[in-house]
Amino acid sequence: MERTTIIAANWKMNLSPSGGENLISSLKESFSIQPGLEVAVMPQAPMISMVSQYLGMSGISLGAQNCSNAISGALTGETSPSLLKNLGCDYCLVGHSERREIFSESNQLVAEKANLLLSLGIIPIVCVGETLQERENNTHFDKISDQVNIIYSMTSNELWKNLVFAYEPIWAIGTGKTATPDQANEIHQFIRKSIKNNACENLAGSVSILYGGSVKPDNAAQLLQQTDIDGFLVGGASLKPEDFIKIINAYQKG
Repeated sequence: MERTTIIAANWKMNLSPSGGENLISSLKESFSIQPGLEVAVMPQAPMISMVSQYLGMSGISLGAQNCSNAISGALTGETSPSLLKNLGCDYCLVGHSERREIFSESNQLVAEKANLLLSLGIIPIVCVGETLQERENNTHFDKISDQVNIIYSMTSNELWKNLVFAYEPIWAIGTGKTATPDQANEIHQFIRKSIKNNACENLAGSVSILYGGSVKPDNAAQLLQQTDIDGFLVGGASLKPEDFIKIINAYQKG
């Protein structure tokens, strides 16, 4: 089944407005959108409106790095998913490993965010993954299964088709280490099997599952050649226009 390839840039807490404008300018000059490919950038929340203007009619999608699990209220410092919708966001990350590990976000909180985003027409990119210790203890399948299962138990089944997942081996984020293509594809296949168990085979076959974990120009093409890897969530390399463009161009070889 043909799945959309998504290559998303997670800028994390990096780039000034001028740095973001320069990066977007380089992207707009260097590639054109291809059928079957979605490219998205995810700036810090205060820069979303500016980045939207920078993107213009480029065809590059806009995303956010996080959101609240509520529409409004006395939640100082949070960002409403309704506001993200008004600002033109197509995507929003939920459950990034840094949110889970540093800010102690639970599986339930992540699922609540995903459900709210789906109800507003924003595509949640649900991040799942394991630590090195969990992999070495062979508990990583259980952890990922729990992270996937709760999404389906807490979201509306008529909206399941709009979910996207991203596999992040926590031990490979920002470390320079990368899961081998076989290691990554094995987990992607496991996630797809978990989706099938929660939904159905047709849906499992249509869901895009991205890989995130020290993606670089020199490993992008090989990763994309795997049967169940449908794109990337790119961190550090997305801050360097030449590297991110090479990763995008790997889609032609994937």
